[in-house]
Amino acid sequence: MRYWLMKTEPSAFSIDDLERMGREHWDGIRNYQSRNHMRDDMKVGDRVLIYHSSTDIPAVVGTARVVREAYPDDTSWDPDSKYFDPKSSPDNPRWVMVDVAFESRFAQPLPLARLRELPALQGMLLLKKGMRLSIQPVTEQEFRTVLSHAGQAAQVQ
Repeated sequence: MRYWLMKTEPSAFSIDDLERMGREHWDGIRNYQSRNHMRDDMKVGDRVLIYHSSTDIPAVVGTARVVREAYPDDTSWDPDSKYFDPKSSPDNPRWVMVDVAFESRFAQPLPLARLRELPALQGMLLLKKGMRLSIQPVTEQEFRTVLSHAGQAAQVQ
């Protein structure tokens, strides 16, 4: 099993949306490194930290699980989609998406400022200057640390 952090802007798609839907595809990723993580490394059962970005207080807000491995992101073929890419086609898809299922919502979001204070997270990619990837790996220890500080220690399994 691997562990991931997926960023989302809550105005576009939030933990509330994921909880309400139960399961949803994670589309619109247009960064090659993030795409490669989804395409090459994400597997069914992997655990995910959901991170709300572009908010007054960016924070990890809950968890999800990968429930379907990478498949073509058809929003890249739709000229009416904000994720349209004229260089992608059904015959030669450039972008992929995965499906994730809601797992838990933190009683209180764990803000970025708090994450920065935790010695066990000093190597976490999210905390590195200039790290803007919307999908990034986290170590099992980082995942466990976030859960324990969010009061979710029982969900570490």
